[in-house]
Amino acid sequence: MTATTGGPVHGTWEPHPAARWEDGFLSGNGHHGALVFGDPDDDRVVVTHHTLVRPNGAQHARPPELAAELPALQDRLLAGDLTAAEGFTDGRPLQWVQPFHPAFQTRLRRPSAGRPRYRRAVDFATGETTATCAGWTSRVFVSRADDVVVQYVTGAGLTLDLSLDHRLPGAPAGLGVGHGTLLIPEGAVLTLRARYPDGDRAYTGVTVLAVTGGRVSLAAPGARVEGADSVLLLTRVRRHTGELDVTDETRALRALLTEQSYEDLLDRHTALHRTAYERVTLDLAADPGERALPGSQLLKRPGSPALLERLFAAGRYHLLSASGLFPPRLTGLWTGEWDTAWAGAFTTDANLNLQTASAAVAALPEVTAALGALIDRQLPDWRENARAIFGARGVVAPPHTDGESGLTYHFSREYPLHLWTAGADWLLKPLVDHDETRGERDPRTAAALAEVARFYEDFLTRTDGDGQLVVVPSYSPENRPTGGSWGALNAAMDLSAARHALLTAAAYHPEHAERWRALADRLPPHRTNADGALAEWAWPGLEDTYDHRHLSHLYAVWPLDEINPYDTPHLAAAAHRALELRGAENDSAHGHLHHALVAARLRDGHRVAHALAQVLEGDFFHTSLMSAHYPRRDVYNADAAHTLPAVLVEMLVQSAPDRLVLLPALTPALPAGELRGVRTRFGAELDLTWGPDGARAVLRPHRTHRIEVRTSSGAEWLDLVAGEDHVLCLGAW
Repeated sequence: MTATTGGPVHGTWEPHPAARWEDGFLSGNGHHGALVFGDPDDDRVVVTHHTLVRPNGAQHARPPELAAELPALQDRLLAGDLTAAEGFTDGRPLQWVQPFHPAFQTRLRRPSAGRPRYRRAVDFATGETTATCAGWTSRVFVSRADDVVVQYVTGAGLTLDLSLDHRLPGAPAGLGVGHGTLLIPEGAVLTLRARYPDGDRAYTGVTVLAVTGGRVSLAAPGARVEGADSVLLLTRVRRHTGELDVTDETRALRALLTEQSYEDLLDRHTALHRTAYERVTLDLAADPGERALPGSQLLKRPGSPALLERLFAAGRYHLLSASGLFPPRLTGLWTGEWDTAWAGAFTTDANLNLQTASAAVAALPEVTAALGALIDRQLPDWRENARAIFGARGVVAPPHTDGESGLTYHFSREYPLHLWTAGADWLLKPLVDHDETRGERDPRTAAALAEVARFYEDFLTRTDGDGQLVVVPSYSPENRPTGGSWGALNAAMDLSAARHALLTAAAYHPEHAERWRALADRLPPHRTNADGALAEWAWPGLEDTYDHRHLSHLYAVWPLDEINPYDTPHLAAAAHRALELRGAENDSAHGHLHHALVAARLRDGHRVAHALAQVLEGDFFHTSLMSAHYPRRDVYNADAAHTLPAVLVEMLVQSAPDRLVLLPALTPALPAGELRGVRTRFGAELDLTWGPDGARAVLRPHRTHRIEVRTSSGAEWLDLVAGEDHVLCLGAW
């Protein structure tokens, strides 16, 4: 299969495929997910549902009631007792949020075919996954139009055993599972009902199959198809308490069967999916022969521009497919095992934020909307966090959430995440960026920003000897000072988040602007340590611990614009020194790509390239082009897959409300290419082409605005007029 420019299609040959779910190809609509894997004899589709979490008692957990103890803790920390925060707890052990898990797998077993050549591919532009082998073809997609998992199997004289099977790795023994099969004129209805232990919470999967030719018979726990020309399966899973009316669900699925053919269903879905996916494209002038390689072979060429093209396309595809009801989890929308690492939840002190980094600039408002919906649903819980822990009005975001509860209860002595106050600002940053790209302010974002500002009004009450505000307690995820404790004072991230939240809220709310700006002005500046590096804690005596996967202290550089080479060159130099000194600790993918994003903002293309190489050469990607958390494909995780497109865009284009930076961190390894369709924060779409002889940018502004344009040759001011294209030509770089 030949890939078009930018690699929106990829396939892989598997003559003797290992039936590993981690290598399964992926489809999703942001609500339901399908993970397609298997082998020539046993085709499997794992069905996931964005709200499937397993009760483990955590849904009843509350934030700790610590507000009354906060003043005493602040007194002790300010007096020099730098271990005081270790006792700021209600004594509970670490509690995990409810884990995300698969619902079941649909299994299509065929008579053994002696394992002939078997091929699986996914078309990023349509979301359709295809498997072919020995005269049969299976096509799967998850519909954005109809919220249904669709599978269509064709071949001559198909003989199949079909079943719904919850038995995936880690499935609990206490799960109450019941199966049902009913013959209908179209074929059959298969149901799987699973009840969690110790309660009435359950979920039910319904699959309606329509058979053309041949016959259908009961074959516990499912059905058998013999001599058919085609089999069409429509699957949904519902989470519920008590009993689900399977009759209604069956009726709805049968209505889709009678009204739509497979091609009709695919066209309805593709009209929505393709429009979003193709808004932005990247062409790195890769070798056509390498572009035609399947993903499994291309991954063996980590220095190939074709691989970067493919991963950019795959990252956009997976990010879009995982976003809808919620933004992407740590595993995207997919998992093939019940005991997914870190509960398969949302971690907001880095991972979710990195995964959604490209949403605004790379024109995926669907992702931004999913993030906004998560925040809107959880604001009442965020208010409870602020009240219970800090005795404050406003909101504090949790560091870890299953998507349902936004309450903070996942913390321990070594991970005192309940002390972290910067999360709301980081989570709201993509929504603010989105508002800037479109030139309109969402009232929901405005309301949330006001609540963050109110929190800081109540929380920022302590001062140092110079009369400057102190963030106390303060926490820099997930690090601690050398020889010190995790709960500290004036973490650089907390300072930047408080300042940014207050100033942004002031911009959205002129009626409160004077008060909130005055509060922001009282925050202390960043500190430069003895190594010439931006200090992770702006408090005397708190020395940096450099070998760590997180780069929380460089929040002012990325994603914020507080520190940059143009307005704050001395601080930018200190931030660059901090980046040079930072280690990789356990080689987590998110750490390397976070490093790359900061380096791109600091115009260090060589450091960006090095960080990318750590991921590309470290065997982080499965053949599906979904990624892992650690090298050698250890621990299934979406951080690298979803974050990499943001890195590539930041290498080529950066924007602020009044600034455009072109080719800030490009390296000789990418001598030519084209990036089309990106959005800027000053309200213009941008197409960029570059090569050895120079570069050309076309701006299509939606509003009239004056911006500063930064290139390697310097700066100039440019007046943009809404509706009038503007072309910028750069000399050889």
